Amino acid sequence: MSSDITDCIADPDISVSVEEQVLNWRVASQMVLAACEYASQHNLRICAWVVDRHGNPLAMQRINQAPVYCTDIAQGKARTAASFGFATILWQSRLQEKPHLLSSLSQQPGLITFGGGIPVVLDGIVLGAIGVSGASEQQDCDCAQAGIDALTSLININTN
Repeated sequence: MSSDITDCIADPDISVSVEEQVLNWRVASQMVLAACEYASQHNLRICAWVVDRHGNPLAMQRINQAPVYCTDIAQGKARTAASFGFATILWQSRLQEKPHLLSSLSQQPGLITFGGGIPVVLDGIVLGAIGVSGASEQQDCDCAQAGIDALTSLININTN
């Protein structure tokens, strides 16, 4: 007796294809490098993380003399943005609209609800995120955007 699955796999008329777009460590490394280059140009001391869609680390860079706490916060921002699929700075307005969420969210370890985390979204699918910490909230956002811009440049180079 053979199973239906075995029959399908053995049938030459049935093709199975699984495709998944993913960030890889090379692209992630370029993103954190771009964020750190931007920070360096503006005399900022930051840490940048890129994670995949599941929050698993792909790349991290910390500028010398960046505050030690920023490593965990940057990773939290990246994981939060990847998990929810929107920039962490948007939490502020969402929490104003639904303040009852704040008490439960504040109990979630690693969930960061202030700016500096930006998801990587391609064709409506979250591939991962970048998180930056160590400077002001706006500067963290700007550094993270530099990482996203580097990804955009890589995509444009590869598709032209």
